[in-house]
Amino acid sequence: MQISRRTALIGLCLMPLTTRLGRAAVYPDHSIRMVVPFSAGGNADIVGRIVSERMSAELGQPIVVDNRPGAGGSTGAEVVVRAEPDGYTLLVGSNGPLTVNPFVQANLGYDPLRDLAPIALTSYVPHVIIVNPTVAATTVAELIALSKQKQISIGTSGVGSATHLSLARFNALTGAKLIHIPYRGGGALMPDLIAGNIQAAMTEFSTAFPLHRSGQGRIIAIANGRRSKLAPDLPTMIEQGVPDFTAASYIGVLAPGATPAPIIGRLQQAVVAALRDGAAVDKLAAIGAEVATADQMTSAGFADFLREEFERSRAAAKVAELTPQ
Repeated sequence: MQISRRTALIGLCLMPLTTRLGRAAVYPDHSIRMVVPFSAGGNADIVGRIVSERMSAELGQPIVVDNRPGAGGSTGAEVVVRAEPDGYTLLVGSNGPLTVNPFVQANLGYDPLRDLAPIALTSYVPHVIIVNPTVAATTVAELIALSKQKQISIGTSGVGSATHLSLARFNALTGAKLIHIPYRGGGALMPDLIAGNIQAAMTEFSTAFPLHRSGQGRIIAIANGRRSKLAPDLPTMIEQGVPDFTAASYIGVLAPGATPAPIIGRLQQAVVAALRDGAAVDKLAAIGAEVATADQMTSAGFADFLREEFERSRAAAKVAELTPQ
């Protein structure tokens, strides 16, 4: 039977799709690369390694963590965006490369909502305000009032960071006049907070809690919908009169945008299995992380979460008068 030119052309066009679907049927059959777009030892790296270890056991294939730091996470994210959409290159995504950098970096090489396929949100670490013990404020209201009477400097992880945007929202919502001091990462500002060179910090709970526990700092409030199990005595921002104020550094797993749905589904199942593992949950809890809800662990739920965070970052960047550089 003679095949028409049009039929042949259609077949050629469909070949990449049918090839990917064929691969999906036997996925996975070799090792998977998990790109962490930050250096080893940070929150994204720790969570990525905890989750990938359990995912590997569920999928029956090794998962190799590949740290690709640079440009606030954008370098590693772009590696995944450009990768073959076959499920063998994944991203440990967080605020920076997904919902912050579009508003602070000019000429970003990808669109995070279009070019990446959400698989599942894994966890998030709430932001907190911690002060040097010499600061005469033990509540949010007292800190706000004090900031209007005298200069109170507050450090964040840097201009355009997730904690900077949280600080901008806090100042705008409360009328506080906390003076922003940007650092290169949350860990970098802690020595200055302890020494009293800055009076406060907006940072991740996991970074602040050891100082709070040792008496080297005092957490004023946690920006979460509920109190932390590690520190149930710490009140939330909402409890202290800042309506609906939540802020966190989140972690999730994503794939290149054109990855077939069956592969996304298989990976989502593996993430859920990983987060049902008691040892993994305990490790996340030990660093102050909250495990995502069941809905957020779905592809659709994670996509909704990202869209909400994207708009929240857009509004915060406007308040902070940030423009892409």
